[in-house]
Amino acid sequence: MNLANILEGHPDDSVALISRGRTTTYGELRDQVGRLRGGLAGLDLQPGERVAIAAGNNWYFVVSYLAIIGSGLIAVPLNPANPATALEHELRDVSAAAAIIGPTVRPTWEDVDVLSIDGFRHVIGAGFEPDDGHHLDELMESEPVPVVDAEPSHEAILIFTSGTAGSPRPAVLTHANLAANIQQVLASQAERQHADDVVFGLLPMFHIFGLNVMLGLSLASGSQVLLIERFDPASALEAIERHSVSIIAGPPTMWAAFAGLPGLGPEAFATIRTAVSGAAKLPVEVAQAMEDRFAVHVDEGYGLTEASPVVTSSAGTGAPFGSVGVPVPGVELRIVDESGADVLIGDVGNLLVKGPNVFAGYWHDDEATARVIVDGWLHTGDTAVVDDQGFLYIVDRAKDLIIVSGFNVFPAEVEDVLMRHPAVEACAVVGVPHPYTGESVRAYVKPRDGSPVEEDEIIGFCAANLARYKCPNKVWFVDDVPRGITGKVLRRFLRDAVEADTSGS
Repeated sequence: MNLANILEGHPDDSVALISRGRTTTYGELRDQVGRLRGGLAGLDLQPGERVAIAAGNNWYFVVSYLAIIGSGLIAVPLNPANPATALEHELRDVSAAAAIIGPTVRPTWEDVDVLSIDGFRHVIGAGFEPDDGHHLDELMESEPVPVVDAEPSHEAILIFTSGTAGSPRPAVLTHANLAANIQQVLASQAERQHADDVVFGLLPMFHIFGLNVMLGLSLASGSQVLLIERFDPASALEAIERHSVSIIAGPPTMWAAFAGLPGLGPEAFATIRTAVSGAAKLPVEVAQAMEDRFAVHVDEGYGLTEASPVVTSSAGTGAPFGSVGVPVPGVELRIVDESGADVLIGDVGNLLVKGPNVFAGYWHDDEATARVIVDGWLHTGDTAVVDDQGFLYIVDRAKDLIIVSGFNVFPAEVEDVLMRHPAVEACAVVGVPHPYTGESVRAYVKPRDGSPVEEDEIIGFCAANLARYKCPNKVWFVDDVPRGITGKVLRRFLRDAVEADTSGS
């Protein structure tokens, strides 16, 4: 099998993608992907080698992704907004042999030291020709080659996640994992996605929600995907009307932006038949506002990168607002106490997941894998509860994890960057409530004696080394950072201080 075969079976003249005003049919996309497979084969890249993609939500990403996995290579989607230091670190972490770089990433790429990455051989410019590399368009002039038949257990993608095991690391998702989750979601849908659907493609494809749910599910169904590179609520509404969008999925921040737009009537979303929220908890008041103002019922689900990603869905279940529904077909759940025993209905416990969509492990990190997969069960790090009707509610998550606009941020990663600043003696990072992004990053910094430093300097330093959503938007200077007897930062004291501050006590 090979996940790239999801392109097969759809009429040649059916529209697959709308990107930057350009329409690509399924027949054209199959030919383009086949030719890029031929171009990659001419670079002497061997099955199993890693090829990174750093591009926005556009045609360049889609054709690159499908060609890479269809060649038996392993795709590594990277955040195109990452600074050069982060891109370089992730390329080195997976020993990438090549990278496809989109036009918006071109200026950043110039600061990436590819010579320091062991085994790296090729840079491919998408929309431009790099100084020392290849142009994507030239590679696509090659003769097409067929899809490589891969074992179901063969790695399809490595996708960086903080999910359940600490600082960001590449999670291994196989062809079978990704294909299974696509079929699980299709089977769970109250009204199955089909070829007449037009999907609003806002979810970033370097994120598993965008990659396998928005893109993978749509291509498997023969739907059209309207790729959106930047979100603006007013422009989004114009695009929804112009293209008769019928399916829209996005994070809570998108729904909050829509719900808050003034002067709109129910007709604004008249073409929408399926609306989904994921990546973070959807505030009940936002879901209620969408239903009251626009007659749009937003279904909520739960997932994580390590589960490819969908675990539960409320679609068609009648689940109340606040619930993430029930498991999709083929997924088993357990809620257990600290001893590993199943809790009673209505009691909060740790959420465990099992199914064919559960990942193969973390790349070259058996220790981290063993911590989260125990006896075949994925320990999600989240706590949950099930009500008498069988509906699941997520209560809390791994205590240190911060979720900003649906993206995971582990404090340790931010703290590592802060400690590289010469004026920082100690630091700690926690999440604080934010009305738009759900949470934001706050840093507590103890300056070195005699080292004058300003908040803007600290934030700017982080911005040069981290993706924007990981950067603190507030720095508090403190005399000391609380630590336990082993020297570990006691973030719970800082979180308690945040809660007291936000509650006004």
